Amino acid sequence: MGSWGTSISSNDTFADIYGEFFSLYDEGQSVKDISKKLISDNQEIIDDPDDGNNFWFALAKAQWECKQLDQKIFKKVKKIIESGSDLEVWRSLDATEKDIRKRKIVTEEFLAKLQTERPKAKLRKKKIIRQPIFMKGDCLTFKLENGNYGGAVVLEAIRDTEYPDCLIALTRINQATKPIKSDFEDAEVMIVADPYRYRVPCIMWYSPAVRPKQVWDLVEKIDSLEVEIAYDKGRSEYNSSVADFYIWFVQVAGEQFKLEETQPRIPNRQMIKYLIKKETK
Repeated sequence: MGSWGTSISSNDTFADIYGEFFSLYDEGQSVKDISKKLISDNQEIIDDPDDGNNFWFALAKAQWECKQLDQKIFKKVKKIIESGSDLEVWRSLDATEKDIRKRKIVTEEFLAKLQTERPKAKLRKKKIIRQPIFMKGDCLTFKLENGNYGGAVVLEAIRDTEYPDCLIALTRINQATKPIKSDFEDAEVMIVADPYRYRVPCIMWYSPAVRPKQVWDLVEKIDSLEVEIAYDKGRSEYNSSVADFYIWFVQVAGEQFKLEETQPRIPNRQMIKYLIKKETK
């Protein structure tokens, strides 16, 4: 039981179950169907003597907030609290008597709350569907700290979702003139060589933390490449996410090129063309 306090909600299980409940609730599922799913999917937690109570507390709290508290769930929670079995769990986990007294108070207050009528059911949150700031295949350029132009290629862009992330490959473009499409087609992927990202291709999912206009003040779209490969964020080998384009692309490129002024370039090579074209048999 991952607990960080005596509050009903101060443990990992409560947070996970409560969070999943309202994630499904916001998608439009019924309280009854959500409850059935959670019970079915979490039998291992329910059967765990150290953690089962937290599951029922989370489910009861969520149902109560939706004004649909199932009486069977309420009676189960009532029995857990009034019998003192939850306090015995805390004792078995070597909680201090001071914490057990605090837990007794909060569980009794929780039970009393469940027996009151909530004025209004919790509203479902409306999802905001967004589009990615860049499109798949976009060739982006920006000014490096040395005054030259750098470049990056968008390998994937997730559309029509709450989280419209883009998978971006930083290139080794470093030239005095603004790059053109062929420069991106022939570009190598930037492979950084510092103590934290040694010999790692700089290919990351970008989730903008700033307004689109601020990003477009920094970068310029030059052209677009056809990317034949589909990259799934959940299954892709590239799973790092970043929120600041300047720090993770512009600054990283500048630091790498500066490092190579005094140190030999690492031998690894990876070409953009192999990231956008499917292999032919």
